[in-house]
Amino acid sequence: MKQFDVVIAGGAMAGMTLALALDTLSRSQLRIAVVEPFTVDHQAHPGFDSRSIALSFGTVEILKSLGLWEQIAPVATAIKHIHVSDRSHAGMTNIDHSDISVAALGYVVELADVGRIYQTQLEQRPSISLLCPDSVHEIERTASHNVVTLQSGDQLECRLLVAADGAISSCCQALGFELKQHDFDQVALIANIRCQQAHQGRAFERFTEQGPVALLPMSDDRMSLVWCLRPEVAERVLQLDDAAFLAELQQAFGWRLGQMTQVGQRASYPLLLRYRAQNISHRFAIVGNAAQTLHPIAGQGFNLGIRDVASLAEEVVQSLADVGRYQVLNAFSRRRQADRDTTIAMTSALVHIFSNDYLSLRIGRNLGLAMMDNVPSLKTPLLQRTLGLVAR
Repeated sequence: MKQFDVVIAGGAMAGMTLALALDTLSRSQLRIAVVEPFTVDHQAHPGFDSRSIALSFGTVEILKSLGLWEQIAPVATAIKHIHVSDRSHAGMTNIDHSDISVAALGYVVELADVGRIYQTQLEQRPSISLLCPDSVHEIERTASHNVVTLQSGDQLECRLLVAADGAISSCCQALGFELKQHDFDQVALIANIRCQQAHQGRAFERFTEQGPVALLPMSDDRMSLVWCLRPEVAERVLQLDDAAFLAELQQAFGWRLGQMTQVGQRASYPLLLRYRAQNISHRFAIVGNAAQTLHPIAGQGFNLGIRDVASLAEEVVQSLADVGRYQVLNAFSRRRQADRDTTIAMTSALVHIFSNDYLSLRIGRNLGLAMMDNVPSLKTPLLQRTLGLVAR
């Protein structure tokens, strides 16, 4: 039986970041295993596919503190300006990096790029073992340790098991963790887009009666599209040829970037809030999408997950002799509760307010956007959460 201090189920963004964070903060004093079903450098890896994610200013600061940002920075595109608007109505707000004296409000990275960088990092760290392709099959817990049996038949003994294995976490299911779920009755359609005008570091979020349309700046003057639609509309839009798709997107988004000229491969996924209220148990912790999967509105989900990861790593390295003891996990759980609850509530409220065309909500949200653009005290709380500058 192989001996480890920490076993992490899941080797996508949350799991890999946690492994590297633990290794850095412990100065390689911990024996860490990452169990991952998909080969990281393979095109089919779902955690490091062609999607892009927006890293908030706060997330970048965390990655800098862990020594991980220097390698990611060359493949990241800075967000210099965020424009938020409501289609066909007057309300809008603008946030510029110069307003708050930062180099960028955040950065956009392609998950495939980060996957390759993390793989290289892992190969240079002898304290971390990547067990891939493999997955957790059974979990047996004793007072002092866990015995984790993998699909391959290998057995791992560890002081702490961490679930970073996605929204439908097999570890959480095996241990009977309740999954609360809310269907937003929307589908996210994702693709990369080219437009007539250069993006100049601008990000856009435009609210329509169907749901938000977000365009994020990428390298080579591409834009990363997340278009939230009702399921039946998304099904129809996915079947359109490129020209018809771009025409419909143009109508929803407008002409702030000139004509949309090209669309890459399209994909879609249903939008649900999945949430586990309990994020720890005996010698067990949950981070990333396994703990909560949010609607992409305002780009909060991944950044919330990284705050989980950083907080857990910081608590664990305070107790290197026994990383899975109750006091460590309880401190982590208490530390994360307010941020998790607030971010989940805010994201869900924004979906309700901005994803329909009721007259009362339409008037309210347009007044709200107009006031936010002119009253700094109203803009500050949302700006802080957008930037990821929240207590953790």
